Amino acid sequence: MIHGDMSIEDVVKQYPETLSIFKNYGLECAGCKAALFKNIAEGALVFGIDLEVLLNALNKAIKRRNDITQ
Repeated sequence: MIHGDMSIEDVVKQYPETLSIFKNYGLECAGCKAALFKNIAEGALVFGIDLEVLLNALNKAIKRRNDITQ
């Protein structure tokens, strides 16, 4: 499960399908160097994104992946 204090970089590395979710929410820095230092909550705050909505979308994306692989 993805939560707000996780590093953006770590989430994208572990769950590559989340990159498109970050971009859809305007978090274009998901692929940049700033992603190494920002957690999801900080990134959401900087970009004015509702953290709970973003986390729900990210977790749905990884749930779909898990459903497909099972």
